[in-house]
Amino acid sequence: MRLRFAGPLALLAGLAHTAAFAPLEAWYLQLFALALLARLTLGATPRRAACLGGLFGLAWLGSGVWWIHVSLHQFGHLPWLLAAIAVLGLAAFLACYYAATMALAAWLLPAGARPFGRISVWAACWLLAELGRATLLTGFPWLASGYAHTVGPLAAWAPWVGVYGITALAALSAAALGLASTGLSLQLWRPVALMALVLAVGTQLPQDFSVSTGNLRVSLLQPNVRQDQKFDRELMDANLERLALQIESAQGQVIVTPESVVPLPLDYLDAVFLQRMERVAQQRPLLLGSFLGNERVGYVNSLVGFGGPQAYDYGKRHLLPFGEFIPPGFHWFVSALQIPLDDQARGQHQRSFDVAGQRLRPLICYEDLFGEDFVSSVVGEQSATVLVNASNLAWFGTLMVQDQHLQFSQMRALEFQRPVVRSTNTGATAVVDHRGRVTARLAPATAGVLEAEVEGRSGSTPYARWLQAFGLWPLWLAIAVVLGLAGWRRRAS
Repeated sequence: MRLRFAGPLALLAGLAHTAAFAPLEAWYLQLFALALLARLTLGATPRRAACLGGLFGLAWLGSGVWWIHVSLHQFGHLPWLLAAIAVLGLAAFLACYYAATMALAAWLLPAGARPFGRISVWAACWLLAELGRATLLTGFPWLASGYAHTVGPLAAWAPWVGVYGITALAALSAAALGLASTGLSLQLWRPVALMALVLAVGTQLPQDFSVSTGNLRVSLLQPNVRQDQKFDRELMDANLERLALQIESAQGQVIVTPESVVPLPLDYLDAVFLQRMERVAQQRPLLLGSFLGNERVGYVNSLVGFGGPQAYDYGKRHLLPFGEFIPPGFHWFVSALQIPLDDQARGQHQRSFDVAGQRLRPLICYEDLFGEDFVSSVVGEQSATVLVNASNLAWFGTLMVQDQHLQFSQMRALEFQRPVVRSTNTGATAVVDHRGRVTARLAPATAGVLEAEVEGRSGSTPYARWLQAFGLWPLWLAIAVVLGLAGWRRRAS
């Protein structure tokens, strides 16, 4: 389909796609933006579809993760222009997934393909791009399109098909709308009617797959230490003293601190500080963000348990490229950024931290984007009853990034019907119930302790069960079947 100003329209659609996510949570914009992309690419040549898909992805991801510029420029000391070029380069690299799959869709679809075939192939190609971005090169699924639907009619599908199943449903709906906008014939509008029926059915699906395990009072710390002050040796003692006072003032049955709130390996800490933590833990167990390990075996970004029934620590397993591990050939770049503890070791276990009859499953920073990594923790008789996220987003400022990360936690709560409690350095410190609703939250960029109550849950959703058994392979298989049939028909025609 050739439209005037197709390139600017693709860029505009990409920007609208970003607006669909938090903090606006305008889920309908996600469908309309994707429908416009489908309208632009359905019937286009592969080359034209690749250009339009790439422009859409560039505008979407460039505007969606612009806050990386803050970490590169303000804290990594890259010149402003070089930091902007680096963010643009990342967005351009990620946009290649969408350029390639839009070209594939255009190549697979002959001019006379039937409407249902066209929307199926287009949606399969979109899902292929999203899964590729989520899994290849350790994965970077930030702002995966399904996350826009923590609210709205598609949210009801979360405990059944998860974020990538929702991604597929949204792509099918958008492709149907995009195709229908090309004409008024009944044949073109039948897919729209079918997708409307699918959305309506979703709202009537059973939603209760977990049961209450009782309430837990939590104290979630938000120290609000600026990132450029966190590793400053002259300020560290004062920061640790304020942290100790926050911990000692907490009133919950368990205290959770943010990721790396102690910016040193635990063995480097003053014995007096550790003794204060032990005294607090005699009354209220504590999860303290610190580092374990040594220079020989590597340092592990960890949450260390004080006061539990046995010695406990959890080490981050899914590390962030460039910030926590250095890809081969990029040591020069990371060295220029001057990031402390920039090449870390991985944690080894996924045990829960047991407190007051609840089983807490820690997740450090963006680990909660990878539900497939920890799904085994929410299936079975000894599954976790509360998910705990400890993060430090001070690297990236306060605009957009905190709300986006909170929205991802909301999706995990919907998928697994588990509450998520979040303790962060500068925000978003919050409690999300098992329905994905934010029930308590501290204001960003303020120091404080969020005293709240959370209801633990046990039981497994259909999505958790099939994800634990098969991983994401059912989605890959669906893509292969749809695109394989399309390829066979193209060859036969």
